[in-house]
Amino acid sequence: MSLLSKSLSIQVPGKLMIAGEFAVLEPYHRLMTMAVNRFIYIDVIASNDKQITLAKFNLTDLHWDFANNRATIFTNDKRANFVQEAMSISFLYLKEKGIEIEPFSMEIKSELDDQSTGKKYGLGSSAAVSVGVIKAILQFHLNESPSPELVFKLAAISHVAAQGNGSGADVAASAYGGIILYSSFQADWLRKKYQEANSLLQLLEMEWEYFFIQPITLPKDVHICIGWTGSPASTGNLVERILQLKNENVYSYDKFLERSKVAVNSILRGIETNDIPKFLTGITENRQALIAVGKAANTTLETPEISTLCDIAEVLGGAAKQSGAGGGDCGIAFMPSQQSANMLMKEWKSKGITPLELQPFHNGLTN
Repeated sequence: MSLLSKSLSIQVPGKLMIAGEFAVLEPYHRLMTMAVNRFIYIDVIASNDKQITLAKFNLTDLHWDFANNRATIFTNDKRANFVQEAMSISFLYLKEKGIEIEPFSMEIKSELDDQSTGKKYGLGSSAAVSVGVIKAILQFHLNESPSPELVFKLAAISHVAAQGNGSGADVAASAYGGIILYSSFQADWLRKKYQEANSLLQLLEMEWEYFFIQPITLPKDVHICIGWTGSPASTGNLVERILQLKNENVYSYDKFLERSKVAVNSILRGIETNDIPKFLTGITENRQALIAVGKAANTTLETPEISTLCDIAEVLGGAAKQSGAGGGDCGIAFMPSQQSANMLMKEWKSKGITPLELQPFHNGLTN
């Protein structure tokens, strides 16, 4: 293949959290998350121009370069930081593998938010971009699809470098696809090991002692419904407030961790035994645990709109909760029949809640 003809296109799914939010920030606490059928799209073409276009931010034809083990995107716009970090990690990996970095131009487009209206749904845009950039650059150079584990680990490193914290659950959903059970690598651990490692390859090859991932399948008669409340959430601020509770009221924080663990275990037992009532009970238990920890931290995780979304689902025989950090964005409901799911979405609309046509996306990274 000649340089001028070399190109590829990939899509990477966004995510929604199912259960275990906030608790996943602690070692060995499990969270359930899923990839959804909205995507980041990345096109790469061989080009000596070495340009990056971020369509979401109207940043076009930004020049990039790689020197001294760092990628640089020549812009003062900090919204390009996630892309820059993902490029740096990708190039460093290739360099350590003895693979020459080829010049290319890249365009990144997103449907995770509604560009025409400015609506933000909280589907994990920065994580999906990190995963997508790494996947695209590696595949462009290797001429084969890198493994989900390699993409996940590189994206986790770059995401922590760009953001400084986070569980990596959104990265895992975009990298692996489907519905997964997940325990975080722990951002503090990863930062420390990255600084101590002699090379990126050494870090990739060592055991990530806290990290765990397992695909799971919901009971076949459970119907997932996603509702958008119309107000975006500030995930970072909410995480900071909950972590502050750990310092100010360790009793309430530890009680929340235990309640979250019990709830996730109930959900998993319901899945393993195909016991839908048990599964739904676990979802409700997790909802109540999140409400309680929000109150203890003097912050609102479940907004009035999310409360309405959840209450309607419970009245109709299902269960629902906030998805992710809360404070707005989406709620996720699980209904025991298609009829109850249809009734739920009709009732949501009457209350100003927008049903989203989102479902689990099982193929993860695809070309």
